[in-house]
Amino acid sequence: MTKDMTTGNPVKLILYFSIPLLIGNIFQQFYSMVDTIIVGRFLGVKALAAVGSTSSMIFLIIGFILGLASGFSVLVSQRFGANDEEGVKKAVGSAIVLSVIMTIIITILSIFFTKPLLNLMKTPHDIIDEAYSYIIIIYGGIFVTFFYNIIASILRALGDSKTPLYFLIVASILNIILDLMFIVKFSMGVKGAAYATVISQGVSGILCLIYTAKKFPILRLEKRHFSFNLDFYKKHLNIGIPMALQFSITAVGAVILQGAVNSFGSTIVAAYTAASRVEQLVMQPSVTFGVTMATYCAQNLGANNIERIKEGVKKCTLINIAIGVIGGIILMTLGEYFVKLFVSNSDANVISYATKYLTTVSFFFIPLSLIFIYRNALQGMGYTFVPMMAGVYELLARTIVAFTLPLAIGYTGICLAGPMAWLAASIPLFIDYHKKVNSINSSECYSS
Repeated sequence: MTKDMTTGNPVKLILYFSIPLLIGNIFQQFYSMVDTIIVGRFLGVKALAAVGSTSSMIFLIIGFILGLASGFSVLVSQRFGANDEEGVKKAVGSAIVLSVIMTIIITILSIFFTKPLLNLMKTPHDIIDEAYSYIIIIYGGIFVTFFYNIIASILRALGDSKTPLYFLIVASILNIILDLMFIVKFSMGVKGAAYATVISQGVSGILCLIYTAKKFPILRLEKRHFSFNLDFYKKHLNIGIPMALQFSITAVGAVILQGAVNSFGSTIVAAYTAASRVEQLVMQPSVTFGVTMATYCAQNLGANNIERIKEGVKKCTLINIAIGVIGGIILMTLGEYFVKLFVSNSDANVISYATKYLTTVSFFFIPLSLIFIYRNALQGMGYTFVPMMAGVYELLARTIVAFTLPLAIGYTGICLAGPMAWLAASIPLFIDYHKKVNSINSSECYSS
C-alpha cells in the first residue's frame, strides 16, 4: 500500500502519486463549491456573501491545521525513505499526541475570537449574523478536520495518495446529499451547509482510520510509540510550526483582503466569493504537484538522493509551468460560465465583477505555480524559514495593494492584490531553493 519514491523513473512516480491526489483535491474543493452553489441558488446572494465572507477566516485556521499535519508528516516520510520502520512508528505516534494537544488549543482560541474578527473585518451588517452562524459550526468541527488531515498526511508521507482519495469521494457525495437535505428539505439555512461539511468530513476520517488500521501494518502502533520522546516532538514542531505559520500568515493576508472586499458591499463580496471558488478549483493541479514534491523530496532526502531531488523538482517545475498557462487560458475563456454555476443569470453585476477578477488573475498563474513547487520542495527537505518568510512577503504585498490600489483604480485593485502577493513570494522561494539544493548536506538537513 506504500510507495517508495527513492527508486524508479521520477516523472512516472510523480504522476503516479499526483493523479489520485489531484482527484482528491478536486473533491475536497467540492466541499466548498457545493456549499457555495447550493447556498447561492437556494438561499440567495446575501447568504452567498455571508458564507463567502468567512472564507479567509476558515483558511486562517484550516490552513494552520493543514500546515501542522503536513509538517508532522515530513519526519514520517524521511524515516520511511531511510527504511527505518521503528522510526516511522515513533514519528507517527508522537505526531498523533501533538495533534490532539494542538486541536484542543486551536478550537478554544478560534471560537473565542470569531465574533471580534468578523467585526474587525467590517463584515456587512446585513450578513454578519449568518456569517457567524456558519463559521462557528465549522470551528466547532476543527477536531474532525485535524483528524482526517493528519491521517491523510501520514499516508501520503508513505507514498499512498489513493486511500485518502477514496474516502474524500465518499465525503463529497455525502456532503452533497446532506447539503440538499439540510438546506432544501429542512430549511436550515447556512447552518445546514456548515453541518453538512463537518459531518461528511467526520465520516471520511473515521472510515479512513478503520481502513488504515486494517491495511497498513507499518502503522499498527503499540503503547511505546506514544511515549514522550522529546527528540521527535522537537523535530515535528521545528518543521510543523513554521509550515503552519506560513499557511496562517498567507491566510492573514486573505483576511485583510477580505476586509477590503467587504467595504465594497454585499454584491462585490458575492462576486469575489464565486470567483475565488473557481480560482481555487483551477489551481488544484499546481497545488497537487507541490504536495507531491514535499513527499518526493522528503523520502529522497532520507535516502540521501540529492541529485534525484534536483531531477524531480526540475521536471515537476516544467509540468507546473505548463499547467499555469493552461489554467490561465481556462479562466480567461471559461471563467464566466463557471461563475454562473454559483448565481442565476439575473445577477448580472455579480457575474461581471467575478469574471473581471478571474481574467485579471489568469495572467499570473505561472508565478503561482512556482510557489507550490519550491515551497513544498524546501519544506520536504526540512528547510522551513524562507517558505515561512515568503508567506510574510505575500502578506505585506497583499495588504499594501488591497489598501492602496483600490483607492486609485477601484475594484481592479482588489483583483491585483493576489497576483502581486504571488510575485512577492515566488522570487525568494526560487532563489532559496536553488541556493539550498546546490549546497545541501544531506545528513545535516535530515538531522535538523
